[in-house]
Amino acid sequence: MDELAEQLTERLAVDLDDGFTELVRIHATAVRAFLLRVTGSAAEADDLGQDTFLRAYTALQGYSPERRRALHPRAWLMTIAANVWRNHVRTNVRHPVSATAVEDTCESWPDQRPGPEERAATAEERGRLVSALTQLPAKPRVAVVLRHVVGMSYGEIAEAQGCPVGTVKAQVSRGLGSLRQLLADDGPDNRPSKDPPRREEVLK
Repeated sequence: MDELAEQLTERLAVDLDDGFTELVRIHATAVRAFLLRVTGSAAEADDLGQDTFLRAYTALQGYSPERRRALHPRAWLMTIAANVWRNHVRTNVRHPVSATAVEDTCESWPDQRPGPEERAATAEERGRLVSALTQLPAKPRVAVVLRHVVGMSYGEIAEAQGCPVGTVKAQVSRGLGSLRQLLADDGPDNRPSKDPPRREEVLK
């Protein structure tokens, strides 16, 4: 656990309300970025983000100080956010993706390597990327977004998803491959190239 996370969990252990305010300040942007990419809707991301932090606060009220100190805040919050989104998908009819709904929040992907969003130079391309992301199956979609939008390590994602690191790497790889194919199929000529690019090239 890094120093910032330790300071945060210590604040949560000593004073829940003070610590929770800091938790929201530090992680709200990442939670919203995750929810925005998996839903494709700014309005849904806001609603589900509020639900995520409400559930987080309710859970923390039942935790002992020792358990709060042992938290890995980002992975823990992303676990809650992913579960909130999955529950939303099960119980609600999903709306078509709108490129304009996310146009004002298309920020750079935090991953230090070039991310898929960096190749989206226009609003239309950004809309295509968001639409393609929302067409991925749930597990690879979550893995790709946590890795390349939120910027989490494979270990953190494995903790959030409750699965081995190798499984996460496979989900990210499969998701990137599917994302690349979806974007190629939606290209101007509506067909993939004869020689598909390597995995690294899809991140350019």
